[in-house]
Amino acid sequence: MRIMVIAAHPHFDKSRANQALAHELKHHADIYVRDLYEEYSGWEIDVEREQQLLTQYDRVVFQFPFYWYSCPPLLKKWFDDVLTYGWAFGPEGTALMDKEFMIATTTGGTEQSYQSGGDNGFTISELLRPIQRTLTRCNGIYLPAFVSYNVTPGTDAYLAAEAKRYVEHIQTSMRALIH
Repeated sequence: MRIMVIAAHPHFDKSRANQALAHELKHHADIYVRDLYEEYSGWEIDVEREQQLLTQYDRVVFQFPFYWYSCPPLLKKWFDDVLTYGWAFGPEGTALMDKEFMIATTTGGTEQSYQSGGDNGFTISELLRPIQRTLTRCNGIYLPAFVSYNVTPGTDAYLAAEAKRYVEHIQTSMRALIH
């Protein structure tokens, strides 16, 4: 299975958690990792290139820190620019038909804070629904997200273990993920 990870963190150099995840990915030659903020520092997204890359991979993983109950702004712009009517969705928009998509996100909050009735009021799955619907509207298959909780106070050992769990999760077959 060909996997592309699209990482989007505006301050990647300051994120211990996202650095740990990316570092672990480097040990897997079969996973192609891209950093949107590095590639598009001027915010001019090459739509044709992005669409071409999307068609080359079986699974696309969006890795980002959970910012104000959503993704960082450049990733939102990427969704708006790249997933176009007539290409990704609409009557003739079938380019992403049955493509596997997954979210991989990090939170500073605990898992308990992302439970119904917790500090954030909703589960992480509920909060990720707008992105989920965007991807399913584009005829993609949305797979269960990978979430690493409580990363801000996380020790190096905790982050390294989360990174190994991350790689295992994104490489797991669709059948095993959705039972």
